[in-house]
Amino acid sequence: MGNADASEPPKAGFAAFGLPRRFMGGGHQTGWVSAMMFSGQCLCGQVKISVRGGPLRVGICHCTNCRRESGSAFTFYAVWPVDQFEHIGETAEFQGQRFCLRCGSHLFSADDREAEIKLGILSEAPTSLVPTYELWIKRREPWLRPIDGAEQYEEDRK
Repeated sequence: MGNADASEPPKAGFAAFGLPRRFMGGGHQTGWVSAMMFSGQCLCGQVKISVRGGPLRVGICHCTNCRRESGSAFTFYAVWPVDQFEHIGETAEFQGQRFCLRCGSHLFSADDREAEIKLGILSEAPTSLVPTYELWIKRREPWLRPIDGAEQYEEDRK
């Protein structure tokens, strides 16, 4: 995916595939982008996401809402500045969580500052991202062990 003119920065995210951009908030930053890039999609492929650069934080949450929303014992996610996040495809929202209208995959949440991405949707698995904290450990299943080196919180981060 090279550019004909080496003086121009490489295209990032969906622009590299000729797809339109939809930024959640801040808008497009000009200039070179970080070489670190993560992308993923919903189960049916209708919604695609892309994030540039490293995340602000990576975590796991064992709270009741995350368990219900994910259908699993915990949710594995990372948070990026919203201007490093983009998505294409139609989504719907329930209690701040965005999901695919076609297949129902839970994907992300975003506000005017941050985007929280469900890491199970990333194309590369296993991911290089490692949780640095766990939330709601009082709800962690007894057969799950604490992640080595990750901060442990009984409930939410303080």
